[in-house]
Amino acid sequence: MSNKIEKVIYQAHAKSTGGRDGTTRTSDGLLDLKLAVPKEMGGPGGGVNPEQLFAAGYSACFIGAMKFIAGTQKIALPADTSIDATVGIGQIPAGFGIEVQLAVTIPGMERAAAEALVAKAHAVCPYSNATRGNIEVTITVV
Repeated sequence: MSNKIEKVIYQAHAKSTGGRDGTTRTSDGLLDLKLAVPKEMGGPGGGVNPEQLFAAGYSACFIGAMKFIAGTQKIALPADTSIDATVGIGQIPAGFGIEVQLAVTIPGMERAAAEALVAKAHAVCPYSNATRGNIEVTITVV
């Protein structure tokens, strides 16, 4: 099975300058952020970091995948469905790596149904497909 995209339907563009101590801005200007190394990593803090951006992107994308699966199954996904995403960074033998934890909350949905929906969403989510086999991703239904 190939992971090559058959037809690109959207491309996001961002320009970062200065690395973890710089800035990042999307081409439309809707995202324009100061970046800073977190205090836990010896930096000053006071800015956004790549791990926060990854956590925000993965969690939002995963909810989109859940909505897609729910739609195909004619299931109503509650508007207050949420994901608390945690992205950790640390050393690995070849440099640095990340790990992800997604805590999914689907208010009012029976646990087994929620877990089945989450498993199917994990199979179609672009972030899940990009990270599968590369980093540890733990998903729990709260």
